[in-house]
Amino acid sequence: MAQKEQPIEMITPPNMLRVKVGGRIGPVDEAAIARAEAALDDMKEVFAEWLEAEVQKLEKAAKRVAEEGIEGEAGEALFARAHDLRGMGTTYKFPIITRMAGSLSKLIETPEKRAIAPAKLALAHTGAIRAAMRQDIRDDNNPVGRALAEELETQVLDLVAEFEDQPVARAG
Repeated sequence: MAQKEQPIEMITPPNMLRVKVGGRIGPVDEAAIARAEAALDDMKEVFAEWLEAEVQKLEKAAKRVAEEGIEGEAGEALFARAHDLRGMGTTYKFPIITRMAGSLSKLIETPEKRAIAPAKLALAHTGAIRAAMRQDIRDDNNPVGRALAEELETQVLDLVAEFEDQPVARAG
């Protein structure tokens, strides 16, 4: 005797995403945006102090590189400072510093690159970052800042390309 088939029941779970997200976004509160922008403007002086402290740390690391060489702990410390500045420059309203610190980071990001990187080129990046702060060169709209950043990047790209073209030594 054949069993009677049970009817199929479809279960549709509730869509909880709308509840969690909150539905549609309301109208933009222009006054809140204006207050936030004013608060950021008030922090400009604090940003300048924070950026100055970071550039001083970079210069201290660069001094070690000048004394000890770019390989080893001195080069690692310089990379750490450049990496930090790469992330902070734009936040502190100096995107040109982000760009220059990014170029320096690319130059010395690994022990292998530090082994072939000219210390003078790394120190030139540090000097350029200090000059950008001193001269209040904030972005690429300044022709001197743009030319300096482009020249540093070109030299780094040429060196990195040369490094990457070399055959990798393998243990045999």
